Amino acid sequence: MRKLAAIALCLALTGPALAQSLGEKSGANSLLGISPSTADFVTQAGISDMFEIQSSQLALEQSDDATKAYAKQMIADHEKTTGELKALVEGGKVQAQIPTGLDTTHQAKLDSLKTLKGADFTKQYHSEQVTAHKNAVDLYKRYAAEGENAELKAFAAKHQPHLEHHLKAAQDLNK
Repeated sequence: MRKLAAIALCLALTGPALAQSLGEKSGANSLLGISPSTADFVTQAGISDMFEIQSSQLALEQSDDATKAYAKQMIADHEKTTGELKALVEGGKVQAQIPTGLDTTHQAKLDSLKTLKGADFTKQYHSEQVTAHKNAVDLYKRYAAEGENAELKAFAAKHQPHLEHHLKAAQDLNK
């Protein structure tokens, strides 16, 4: 509790613009239930989609049939959300930049997956999917509730149920 209060105080003292960005990077916004800034949402949603697509492409090459079916669905769904997000940004409805590559955290996860084979790959892929979708559901939920851009709030609200479905499907892969 003390740690959480210290994080909140630091964020409050660094100013709202910096606090949002720093808060998203550190995970403090998620812990405090604070909506990400528009720029942070677009960045995190874009990176999440890229990671889902790239890790699922690996799964198509290396996993069992049930995991491959899940991976195909992840690629199709996340390509769709990426396209919709790009259209909002390129159409001028959202003032932000679409990320062009993975951040270091997601790149490290992808690199780790590339070194695994067989059951080890499948187990790690399942774990990464659960974690990634928990994070995505949280991100979309927070932005849909209190985001600053109406168009992007609608986008987040529209796709949150799909991400919740993805999360449940990822959890079910381990059964």
